[in-house]
Amino acid sequence: MHDFLTKTRLMFQDRLLRKKVLFIAAFLVLFRLLAVIPIPGIDIARLQALLANNQFLGLLNIFSGGGLDNLSIVMLGVGPYITSSIIMQLMTMMSPKLKQLYHEEGEAGRLKFSQYSRLLTVPLALLQSFAFLLLLEKQGILGDLTLFGRLVNMAVVTGGSLLLMWLGELMTEFGIGNGVSMIIFAGIVARIPTILSQSIITFDVSQIPLYLVFVVVAVAIVVGVVIVTEAERPIPITYAKRIRGNKVYGGVSTYLPLRVNQAGVIPIIFALSILLFPQLIFNFLSNVANPIVHQVSSFALGLISNGWFYSIAYFLLVFLFTYFYTAVTFDPDSIATNLQKSGAFIPGVRPGQSTADYISKVLTRITLVGATFLGLIAVLPLAMRAVTGITSLAIGGTALLIVVSVVLDLIKKVDAQLSMREY
Repeated sequence: MHDFLTKTRLMFQDRLLRKKVLFIAAFLVLFRLLAVIPIPGIDIARLQALLANNQFLGLLNIFSGGGLDNLSIVMLGVGPYITSSIIMQLMTMMSPKLKQLYHEEGEAGRLKFSQYSRLLTVPLALLQSFAFLLLLEKQGILGDLTLFGRLVNMAVVTGGSLLLMWLGELMTEFGIGNGVSMIIFAGIVARIPTILSQSIITFDVSQIPLYLVFVVVAVAIVVGVVIVTEAERPIPITYAKRIRGNKVYGGVSTYLPLRVNQAGVIPIIFALSILLFPQLIFNFLSNVANPIVHQVSSFALGLISNGWFYSIAYFLLVFLFTYFYTAVTFDPDSIATNLQKSGAFIPGVRPGQSTADYISKVLTRITLVGATFLGLIAVLPLAMRAVTGITSLAIGGTALLIVVSVVLDLIKKVDAQLSMREY
C-alpha cells in the first residue's frame, strides 16, 4: 500500500506523466458522456430484456464500452476499428508490399499502414451499423424506420465509432498505454456499479455456492493472468571485448527477456471481434427473403450459438491470435541484426541468422505456454456458465480478463515512466 501511494505521489509530481494521466482521464470522461447519448426512438424496457438474455449482445456491449445499455451513438464501440486492424495485419502475411510498408519503412510506413486501417474502418462500420439497426428493428427495440431515418442513424452510429477510433489513437499517442484497450476497460469498469446493484436486487440465498464458485474462479483468473503476464524467459547476452588503446570495452553479460505472453490482452480482443462480426452479418442475412440465404444464415447462427462450438472456436482463435500477434510485433531477425551490430552474441550460438533462428525457436516454445493458458482462461467462464447456468459468468469472465491485462500493462507503462524520471 505504501509503495502504491509513493508511486501515485511521484506520478503527479512528474509534469509529463501528470499531463499524460490527466489527458487520459479527460478523454475517458468524454467517452462516457458520448456513451449516454442515445439514438432516437428506442424502447428501453425491451432493450434491457434483450441485453440480459443475449450473450452476443452482452459481448458486443463490452466492445462498445457499455454503449448498448441505452443504444448510444457509440453503440458499435471500437469493434469496426479492431476488425479492420485484424484484416490489415493478416494482409501483411499475404502482401509483400504491405509487409515491407509495416516492417521496413519505419515510422512513415507504419503511419501509412494505420491510415489504410482507418479507411477500411469506414465501410466496416457502415456495414455493421446497418446490420445491427436491422436486428434492433426486428426485435422491436427500434420502430419501423424510413429510408431517411435509417440512413441518418447509420451515419450517426458510424460517426460515433470513427470518433472513438480517433479518441483511442490520441490516447495511445499522447497518453499512457493502448487507447483502444483503455476505452474497452473504461466501459467495463463503468458498468460495475450497475452489475453490483442488480446482483444485490436479484440475490438468492440458494445461489450462494454459485457465487462463491464465481469468486474463486475470478480470483484464480486474476492470479493466473498476473503470473503469466509477468513470466519471462531470459536469454543470456554477452558483449564482445574491444580494446582501444589501453582500455578494454565490452565483456559485459546481460540478458534478453522474452515474455511468455508477448501479445498481452490483444488476442482476446481480436478473437471476440472475429466471433462477433459473423454473428452480426448472419443476423442481418436471416431477414433476407431468399429461402437459401435464410436457411444458411439460420444454420450458421445455430452453430455459433452452440456452446461447444463457440468455446472451441474461441479457444482456437485466442491461441492462433497469440502466435499471430507475437509474430507481427516481435521480429527475431531484427533483434539478431541489432545484436550483431552492437557486438553482442548469445553464448554458444553463431551471430546472424543462427541467432535469429534460436530466438525464434525459444519464442515459439514459450508462446505455446502463453497461448494455451490464455485460451483456457478465456473459455473457463464459458464452462462455468454451462455448469451453473448463469449467463453473466461468461461475459463477466471475459471482461475480468481484459481489465486485469489492461491494468497490468498500465502499471508497467507508469513504472517505466517513473524509472526514466530517475535519470
